Amino acid sequence: MYPISRSSARLSLRELTIEDVDAVLAIYGSPEATEHLSFEPRTREQVEQIVARSVAAATDLPRTEFAFAVVERKTDQLIGFARLALDPHQQRGATIGFALRPQVWGVGYGVETVRLLLSVGFDDLNLHRIWGARSPHNEASAKTMTSVGMVEEGTIREHVSKAGKWRDSVVHAILDREWTSEPHQGVL
Repeated sequence: MYPISRSSARLSLRELTIEDVDAVLAIYGSPEATEHLSFEPRTREQVEQIVARSVAAATDLPRTEFAFAVVERKTDQLIGFARLALDPHQQRGATIGFALRPQVWGVGYGVETVRLLLSVGFDDLNLHRIWGARSPHNEASAKTMTSVGMVEEGTIREHVSKAGKWRDSVVHAILDREWTSEPHQGVL
């Protein structure tokens, strides 16, 4: 499946391009944007490698990784990075993750982004279960996942090593039958 695009009222997901390196660096290179992510801020070279891998993976057959630019429709600016990856340990399952520029936090873009990812997973890929993990301290992410119908399932203890310390991860998931009961608000 290539290319994939998806739109909501204010956002669109599109395939990443090599030209997106600077915009992705503004997110992945930011200490604020990566505070609750599983990694330290990335260097330009690391972001170039991430984007190049994502662009190459988009045409793999079978495709198992879907990395998207999150674009604000009104300004046509890349404001986020979103990812859905098939889970090799789970039949018809995938993980999701996303990061947005701090300048756009607090206006519901996280909810729209996750709904768009879930739409790709359930509507295009016919998945059964999609899950994501968050830092226990990331209350905004908890609210985002809960508001789209994801259920908090539990904690993976000392799952991530960051800044020399182990950190837990809190898992949220949604099943296909729960998604079909969602109103799909905001997804065009």
